[in-house]
Amino acid sequence: MAYRLEEETPGDWWEVEGLYDLCFAPGRTALSSYRLRDGIDPVRDLCTVCRDNEGVLAAVIRYWPVRVAGRPVLLLGPVAVHPTRQGEGLGGLLIHETLAEGRRLGWERVMLVGDAPYYGRFGFRRLEGVIMPPPTNPDRILGFDLVRGAWAGVAGMVTRFL
Repeated sequence: MAYRLEEETPGDWWEVEGLYDLCFAPGRTALSSYRLRDGIDPVRDLCTVCRDNEGVLAAVIRYWPVRVAGRPVLLLGPVAVHPTRQGEGLGGLLIHETLAEGRRLGWERVMLVGDAPYYGRFGFRRLEGVIMPPPTNPDRILGFDLVRGAWAGVAGMVTRFL
């Protein structure tokens, strides 16, 4: 099956939200990462949809701006793959492509709250001293350097990008 990656548009919003509802548990918007996104525009250049050759939404990824110790950080997530398309590598494709684009756009560091064994294969590692608003398991706070050493010495509370 052929897929194409496209920047998410405002017209994709309902379809993307429907995929997130399908892939994640009810109450997902009550998570601490959503409080950091509330009222903040996503980084549109990195929010990407993956569609099959018939235009059906297969996967999606979003990024949001946050700050840690006053420094700008990309907050990756959520990333979702339609259950009928899981195992095809679409999540990995979205992650690889958008991280490369984030680097090209001049971002230095990315973080997320997620499963270390899954995201570790993309180069994410646990961030020591980076604190998400509660309730967040600190073992799930992961980071990735878009620029070598970008996370070195960066610690503190994750805050909204205002």
